[in-house]
Amino acid sequence: MGIREEKYRARVQALMDFDRQYGMEGIAGIDEVGRGPLAGDVVCACVIMPYDNPLPRVDDSKKLSEKARVEIAAQIRERALFVGIGKASPQEIDEINILQATRLAMRRAAEGAQPQCCLVDAVTGLGFSFPTFGIIGGDAKSYAIACASVLAKVERDSDMLRLHEYYPYYHFDTNKGYGTAEHMEALRRFGDCPVHRQSFLKNCKAE
Repeated sequence: MGIREEKYRARVQALMDFDRQYGMEGIAGIDEVGRGPLAGDVVCACVIMPYDNPLPRVDDSKKLSEKARVEIAAQIRERALFVGIGKASPQEIDEINILQATRLAMRRAAEGAQPQCCLVDAVTGLGFSFPTFGIIGGDAKSYAIACASVLAKVERDSDMLRLHEYYPYYHFDTNKGYGTAEHMEALRRFGDCPVHRQSFLKNCKAE
C-alpha cells in the first residue's frame, strides 16, 4: 500500500471513528450544498451507508477534486442502503428564507429513510421522528455526512451545468451560481433570470 493510499484510509478511519459514538448501524448522514449562491436550488442529500468495507477515498466534498467527487458519488450510490436527494427552488428560498428552505430540502431528501439516528451538518430543527444530531463542521468529521456532502455537491453541480445550457450568459458552468466577477457583470448587462434568488440579489451590488 502506497503512502497516498494509507493517507486516504487513515482519513476514512477517522471519519468512521467519529460515527462510531452514534452506533455504526443505520446512521443517516445529511448535508446541503448551495446556501450561498445567487442562483439555483439549494440541494441536500441523505445517505445511509454500510460500515463494513468503507469506501477508501471519502472525505468532505470541498477537499476533493471534481473528478474524484464524481467517481466517489457513483461508488456511494452503488453501495448505499438509502439515497435521497431533496431540493428547494429559488422561489421557495425567496418565500421562506434560505435556512427554512434548507430544512425543507433536507426533509425532502430524508423522505422514506428509516435510520436509527441521523447526523446533519450543522442544521437543527428538522422535526424528524428519529434521533437527530446537528454536527458543526460535520462534513469534515463524519463518514455519513461526508458521503452526503459528495452526493449533494455532484447533484448540484450537474444541475448548474444544465442551467448553463439555458442561460449561458451567466457562466453557471464555472461559477455554479456564486457571485463571481463574471456573474455580476452578466447581471449588470442582462439582468436576472428565472433561476436567480431575488432575495439574494437585493443584498448584492448588481446595479
